[in-house]
Amino acid sequence: MEWNTNSEERVDTVVIGAGVVGLAVARALSLSGREVIVLEAEIMIGSATSSRNSEVIHGGIYYPPKSLKGQLCIEGKAALYDYCRERGIGHARLGKLLVACGEDQISKLHQINENAIGAGVSDLVMLSRAETRALEPDLECHAALLSPSTGIVDVHELMLSYQGDLENSGGMLILGATVIAGKVTDRGVSLLIDQDGQSVLSCRTVVNCAGLSAQRVASLIEGYATNAIPRQYLAKGNYFKLAPRPPFKHLVYPMPSNGGMGVHLTLDLAGRARFGPDVQWVENIDYGVDESLLPLFEEAIRTYWPSLPSGALTPDYSGVRPKLHGQGTPAADFMIQSGAEHGTPGLINLFGIESPGITASLAIGEYVCRLANRDDRQHHSTRLASPSEAQAEGRT
Repeated sequence: MEWNTNSEERVDTVVIGAGVVGLAVARALSLSGREVIVLEAEIMIGSATSSRNSEVIHGGIYYPPKSLKGQLCIEGKAALYDYCRERGIGHARLGKLLVACGEDQISKLHQINENAIGAGVSDLVMLSRAETRALEPDLECHAALLSPSTGIVDVHELMLSYQGDLENSGGMLILGATVIAGKVTDRGVSLLIDQDGQSVLSCRTVVNCAGLSAQRVASLIEGYATNAIPRQYLAKGNYFKLAPRPPFKHLVYPMPSNGGMGVHLTLDLAGRARFGPDVQWVENIDYGVDESLLPLFEEAIRTYWPSLPSGALTPDYSGVRPKLHGQGTPAADFMIQSGAEHGTPGLINLFGIESPGITASLAIGEYVCRLANRDDRQHHSTRLASPSEAQAEGRT
């Protein structure tokens, strides 16, 4: 592809993708003193994964100890509650009940509790059937695990706040800007952008936060090792909403299964209930909700809410999660890949950022900042190793 270098502009840092994680990363980089531009291919922020989820602030109970998901979720959860409280962002610490709907699931509940403790979660409470029914009289189970720090957040408000922080610290968001090519250079990474015509950005640092498009964006960058790009799997999740007012005050989750957290009950800030997501392994992105799934949803919900009224559910929306594992394989961790991992200083890729990405967003931003600074030091020392660069720095 031919590049028009007459329109080349030098910038310090570019973040690709303006979902909740991309905006959090851009915010952190901008607050650290960098000149930051965010490129978003769509005409609005957060139009894909960030706006098609359960809006849950997760407690961190499922993720393996020392995993990125676990560490960043627990760190991010505390930071997110503080941030939302300070900024007046809609949120609620409702608490979550993870339920064992059969005697055979109680041992699994204890295993999840032990894993969570090993991962650093210290607030979980094991409940008997009677103790659970005292909290939620309509809930049927044999035992439950209470996560009091699980909650919900208005993700759109959160993204707007991140965007505000970015812009107030001198950063810029450009909508409708598509990356169509890239190449590794001595300075870092150059990007060819299409936004009402082509232009070139010559960047010291590029952070690929493109979510569902992260693998595709990485594959466009000439000089980056394409064998470092992990395979992406797409898991579609459908949601159905409840017409009447729900009798529950907590979020309710069944045992995790099939690559997801089960058809769970979540509440929004107005107290309305929705159920989902399920897991459908798909090849292409499609946001239609399959109404034929309704009987399966009702069957799953009645395992913990037997009195679900007939005809109370209607299709709501769906989302697609970018996973790094396929059906029947163990859940994969986040992959946040810097120059130290793939050998291209100046390029940081975020792959497989699904749940708990919203919860972990502030922590992911700080984590990427540290990686970017480390890459800068590595790149700087490498360049000074050559006599010409050393002379330019006055070192010879």
